[in-house]
Amino acid sequence: MTRRQFLASTAASVPALGASAKPNIVIIMADDMGFSDLGCYGSELETPNLDKLAAGGLRFTQFYNTARCCPTRASLLTGLYPHQAGMGHMVNDRGLPSYQGYLNKRCVTIAEALKPAGYTTLMVGKWHVGENRPHWPCDRGFDRYFGLISGASNYWKLDAGRKMAYGNDPYTPPSDGKFYMTDAFTEHAVKFVDEAAGKADPFLLYLAYTSPHWPLHAWPADIARFRGKFKQGWDRMRASRHKREVELGLVDKKWPLTPRDAKVPEWDSLPDKEKDEWDLRMAVYAAQIYRMDQGIGRLVKKLEERGALNNTLILFLCDNGGCAEENIGGEQPGAPGPVESFTSYRTPWANASNTPFRLYKHWVHEGGIASPLIAHWPARIKAPGKLSHEPSHLVDLMATAVDAGGATYPKERNGAAIQPMEGRSLVPVFEKGRRAPHPALYWEHEGNRAVREGKWKLVSRHPGGWELYDLESDRTEMNNLAARDRKRVERMTAMYQSWADRVGAVPWDSLRPAGKKK
Repeated sequence: MTRRQFLASTAASVPALGASAKPNIVIIMADDMGFSDLGCYGSELETPNLDKLAAGGLRFTQFYNTARCCPTRASLLTGLYPHQAGMGHMVNDRGLPSYQGYLNKRCVTIAEALKPAGYTTLMVGKWHVGENRPHWPCDRGFDRYFGLISGASNYWKLDAGRKMAYGNDPYTPPSDGKFYMTDAFTEHAVKFVDEAAGKADPFLLYLAYTSPHWPLHAWPADIARFRGKFKQGWDRMRASRHKREVELGLVDKKWPLTPRDAKVPEWDSLPDKEKDEWDLRMAVYAAQIYRMDQGIGRLVKKLEERGALNNTLILFLCDNGGCAEENIGGEQPGAPGPVESFTSYRTPWANASNTPFRLYKHWVHEGGIASPLIAHWPARIKAPGKLSHEPSHLVDLMATAVDAGGATYPKERNGAAIQPMEGRSLVPVFEKGRRAPHPALYWEHEGNRAVREGKWKLVSRHPGGWELYDLESDRTEMNNLAARDRKRVERMTAMYQSWADRVGAVPWDSLRPAGKKK
């Protein structure tokens, strides 16, 4: 089906809705997926349903997350920088309010902001911004919830120490061999939407998949679909992805492809047995993304059946760049895929996932923070199939939801003053292709720091010094200009410090270790 045919069939299948009607809002997030891992972002992976949404919507080329799961989820939910919400790091208390490990009392979630505007608020999937009551989703504005309260877990069962919940009740997956985390999330999302779409009120759905986060677990038939397709190796994959990204207009041809990570061997130097093992790892990873994409297709189909797709704003993104974490779970024996295995796809494939950028999850160079963002909203997006090069950030999603939903952002919650939103709505981009830009955007995670002001980016990899890049000519961060433009470095360093003082970001080495009490 062509993009034109897809749009025509979509428009014919749903009633026309005026621009004044409040839209449903669906925010879908992948976990540990790189910038180039979708077909519509240059990949050879099969993502037909997300590609259709892209063809009927907008793709953002300069959308940013915060480089790690917990801070990203806090920022998405609250429209604040993670430190302002109490989530400067993970779910451990690091001894300061800005690193307390759960959402604080001085923020509201998107659910809490939209509920007074008449929205039914739904969440399915990974929470990871508060392990214990009263810091679960239904404590923070969601009417219904099913999912994983904790971080990553075995896809076939719940790992010891991890928590799942249905509403406010603990949930244990069945042990009948039919449970698979991604499918369970899809099934509950479709069920929640089916029930909510029959009501007069609009709904918000936040669907946070764990796919394709380690461990590498997928159905055998899905793995078989991709087996053998990655024996071209990561070197050729990176080159071909970069070529497609340039052809699609996602990256500028003047930005060079970054060199292969120094820790990664040349693919052609590997023996055939190792190539086969690496092919299997990537096949499982591809299968995880494919299964998620199929689930998103089921959700979109349900919206179509309910006549709701035309006036539903769908946003798809990922929480950080590709993950180079190694030796996960002690690399338990056995090939990746089944319940007994517990492993990651490792640095070589993460390097390919983040094509054409440098570094990975954890770091705030572009490879750690650049995310796909697909926006689909037939009733309001005026130029479907186009690209937006508007620099934007997770903090913009709250502002977008409040704007689109006709809500009023609250000044207090339970008598406590609420911090103002940091973001700017993307609705003007949907309708006019532009908006007032951010004066600057900021990052801090585990001592890795960055400021983006216009085309300029100041960035530091902990514990190293500042680097300066002109992203207009060098978004792959290959030409460090810090030594040539010391005045700009000094000025942007002062900007960073002013922001850090305001939000509570402190030097990484000054924090107490996770779990250690005062």
